[in-house]
Amino acid sequence: MDVLIPIDGTDASKRALDFAIEMIGGMGGSLHVVHYTNSQTDATTAILDDARGRLEAGEISGEPELSTITVDVWTADRVGEEILDTVERGGFDHVVMGHHEDGIVERTVFGSAAETVLRAEAVPVTIVP
Repeated sequence: MDVLIPIDGTDASKRALDFAIEMIGGMGGSLHVVHYTNSQTDATTAILDDARGRLEAGEISGEPELSTITVDVWTADRVGEEILDTVERGGFDHVVMGHHEDGIVERTVFGSAAETVLRAEAVPVTIVP
């Protein structure tokens, strides 16, 4: 199984990464962790360092991939579309991603990357709250 884990540094994405590490540890496969950003900052470095630490602490075989993808137009729907593009280009079998509860106004105005990926039904998706 080839699994994509989009991360953004939130507690929900950290839980999703931890879940994916456990899932792959039990089932086998490969992990591809991607941070989508509109600019490389110190926060990007911190997010990737945290993910690297979690991957090193996990008991998984193989070498997980860790990368960033720059998104020009920064909306949740656009990030969701970028995730779907990554799934298609990479031939991923599964997506594991975090989701935090937003209010109806936030979802209506900004959308949700997780919702965009889930509704596309391109591959199985596990949403970790």
